Amino acid sequence: MADFWDNSIEFLKGVGPQKAELLRKELNLSNYGDLIQYYPFRHDDRTQIYPIAQIQGEMAAIQIRGEIQRFEVIGEGAKKRLIGYFSDGSGEIELIWFKGITWQLKNLKTYMPYLVFGKPQKFNARYSLVHPEIEEFKAQEVQSGFLHPAYSVTEKLKKKYISSKALAKYVKSLLSKLPSQVPETLPPEVNAKYQFPSRREALIHAHYPPNQQELIRARNRLKFEELLYIQLRMLRSKKKKQATFRGQVFSKTDLLKTFYEKHLPFELTGAQKRVMKEIFQDIASGRQMNRLLQGDVGSGKTIVAFLAMLIALDNGAQACLVAPTEILAEQHFKGLKEFAEPMGITIDLLTGSTLKRDRRVLHGRLENGNLKILIGTHALFEDTVQFHNLGLCIIDEQHRFGVEQRSKLWTKNEAVYPHILVMTATPIPRTLAMTLYGDLDISLIDELPAGRKPIKTAHRFDSQRLRVFGFIREEIKKGRQIYIVYPLIEESEKLDYKNLMEGYESISRAFPEVPLSILHGQMSSVDKDYEMQRFIKQETKIMVATTVIEVGVNVPNASVMVIENAEKFGLAQLHQLRGRVGRGAEQSYCILMTDYKISKEARVRLDTMVRTNNGFEIADVDLKLRGPGNLMGKQQSGILNLTIADLAKDGQILKEARACAQDILEVDPNLSKPEHEVLKNHLNRYFRKDNYWSRIS
Repeated sequence: MADFWDNSIEFLKGVGPQKAELLRKELNLSNYGDLIQYYPFRHDDRTQIYPIAQIQGEMAAIQIRGEIQRFEVIGEGAKKRLIGYFSDGSGEIELIWFKGITWQLKNLKTYMPYLVFGKPQKFNARYSLVHPEIEEFKAQEVQSGFLHPAYSVTEKLKKKYISSKALAKYVKSLLSKLPSQVPETLPPEVNAKYQFPSRREALIHAHYPPNQQELIRARNRLKFEELLYIQLRMLRSKKKKQATFRGQVFSKTDLLKTFYEKHLPFELTGAQKRVMKEIFQDIASGRQMNRLLQGDVGSGKTIVAFLAMLIALDNGAQACLVAPTEILAEQHFKGLKEFAEPMGITIDLLTGSTLKRDRRVLHGRLENGNLKILIGTHALFEDTVQFHNLGLCIIDEQHRFGVEQRSKLWTKNEAVYPHILVMTATPIPRTLAMTLYGDLDISLIDELPAGRKPIKTAHRFDSQRLRVFGFIREEIKKGRQIYIVYPLIEESEKLDYKNLMEGYESISRAFPEVPLSILHGQMSSVDKDYEMQRFIKQETKIMVATTVIEVGVNVPNASVMVIENAEKFGLAQLHQLRGRVGRGAEQSYCILMTDYKISKEARVRLDTMVRTNNGFEIADVDLKLRGPGNLMGKQQSGILNLTIADLAKDGQILKEARACAQDILEVDPNLSKPEHEVLKNHLNRYFRKDNYWSRIS
């Protein structure tokens, strides 16, 4: 059967070498296995034929049967079009073509029975179908009726006459070759428990189902199977890690107790205490910790990280924290220094800006063990950075680091791998976290520290700008500070800069008496730091910036975040930006500025921001709007090359698949039982290309 799936699609009826090469380049379809797993994005109901007299404008695509009475070519040049007047006896409708007019006139005949499919449109009280699908009427096909598959195709394929309809024919040709016995990929007990159709039946009905119920059954089985294998792979990897990779045992907690009793400036929340227990269980177990710490903006992840560092230090190890930007690394350093120094703990900072002579001293202190905590950026990954005994690595905003970069931290202690704590302030929907981080243990800080007030968010149009400026003046009079953020349009840094500078000038004119700061990506690190420090010291009252401030800037006195052209930002970015305010005890505000003309999707994003401060709820909406592929960025998206499952819609199926995978591995961790041989073989076949990187958290 493996050989059958490996056959090239060029051998299918109507394909050939040239079309096969085009399908490979455009849709990554090379063999029978690729094509059969290229599932339709919808099915059009061809089970019903409508009389023309019953057509209404709000109908979806419909099917009609009749004859073309006559043709007429109207207009010149780009406006030239062919009209076929089509009748079924109950009424008449226009069939319109703007392209391929000569071909249509040559191949279509008047007074011949045709079956026509398309979406009706109404213009000047007349209905029409533009570029409809049309084929000769064959009575036996209509009597049986069927749901017709619709496939995604690129513009390049359409130009080469490979349409959705052509793909459907290729798939039909492939299904006719399907062997009578297609090997099962699920154990009999799983098929029986969920009453799934056979794999052969599911593959056929996912493309050409006899009815809606069979389509749903087929798709559910294929989605479950796809997610089950991902979960089996993740959970086996996790168990293997726990069994193979031992970690230093950190059981001593004297330093932690001292900090709790003498230096902790505030009471920990219940969520922070729960997370600390989970971390301690890991690092005292003798196994290497691989834990993801999720916490919304401002939920207090950094103090949890410091408490974990204290335990590592107490047990004779060193700790490091890696951040994606210098601004964030410096902020972590300043914040943690205030906790470390009163306890006599050595702490230092390493970034791209650290001078050579300072680096040499720092490297020496790190290697002889005198330096206990190192905070830094990508500079920490360099081979010259060697520790005396690295026991704990904390990675902040981990989706910004590639897997290979993170793996370098494993090599910083050759005797025993350091414990890994990954932190993210981008809330990840539960379904996505279960798939992306199925091999990590997940901890959640789901409550804000006491005294924090929820940020009030409002959507305002450009016409209300004077009111917004008035509100900003009132806040400045109260002694508060303001952020005004302009969007980053990736295609053009020059455009960004122009946009920002125009904004800066208009703010200068509106607030001539108020000192301003400016911050953008083209500035040098020294200039960025200078402007940031002026704002932190309250020498400036308004910070005009691009999204450079999205991550990590912490100014408790800043109480208003104005986001210009808010419709151009994604939900996760809007939520991160909003998190730059609301860090003090005062009430904070976020104002989303847009023009009146915004897309439906942008309106959903803005309404979500106004309605809720809950990052996890926002992440769920974001997943539904954008899908998982571009939610996590390139480095983490390999696992999400799903053929049929959709994490935004199939959360329930994912939960079932994960529970099923857990049950199977509980009784048979190595999949060595005869009934699980099918799972083991399929896993080995489809994930054989995986290498070392799948083991890195």
